[in-house]
Amino acid sequence: MKNIRGESVEKLKKKYTETEEVILNRRSVRLYKKEQVPEFMIKRLLEAARFAPSAGNAQPWKFIVIRDQEVIREMTETVSWYLKIFRAMIDYRRPGFYWLRPLTKLMIRFNRFELHPVPFGAVDLIARERLGLFHGAPTVILIFKDVRGVGNPDLDCGIAGQNIVLAAHSMGLGTCWISFSKPAFKYSPTWRRRLGISYPYKFVTSIAVGWPRGNPDGMVPRETHAVDWYEDGKKQVVY
Repeated sequence: MKNIRGESVEKLKKKYTETEEVILNRRSVRLYKKEQVPEFMIKRLLEAARFAPSAGNAQPWKFIVIRDQEVIREMTETVSWYLKIFRAMIDYRRPGFYWLRPLTKLMIRFNRFELHPVPFGAVDLIARERLGLFHGAPTVILIFKDVRGVGNPDLDCGIAGQNIVLAAHSMGLGTCWISFSKPAFKYSPTWRRRLGISYPYKFVTSIAVGWPRGNPDGMVPRETHAVDWYEDGKKQVVY
């Protein structure tokens, strides 16, 4: 009798599975064609999200799909306006505004996730309209969490979003997580009313979806983190 499991393991040693290929080759896309994504494909992405695991299968999320280019443009303008105010208040890197540095550092202490140095450069670019909020994507999927959700609704919504971007990549689509759209829902009641968002839903993030320009896919170098590995009564560090 053939050792089917053994053959399968040996095959895995030599080659990634199709699922692994999708995960490893997915890239964040920031340049899209104007061509709209077929409706059935977006619905398939939402179905992939629906099948994401969640605490108690509570599915504490709400998705809103924006495919109206005028709505996307107006949302971009709203976010850009708020970021201009935000930039004026805390960007001490501008000539003559170094005196803002102590205030900025204080705000970072209380908002360390939102004011992390990594996205801070994009705040300046979006505020000055040198970077499009959704990078020209024809479809945007907004993700909201049900704050009454069991366990950790933010985590559950993140898993659902990951299903979306991986499913999209498997279809040849490009995606990009866009959390900079948050000001439109955190500070502006207009957009919450316009899209019918009220308690118990709160904005988490958004995902730009479209046909990528060029061929951005492919594995890129990523930082390797040490892992503490416990086995057979011993601890070792693996990379």
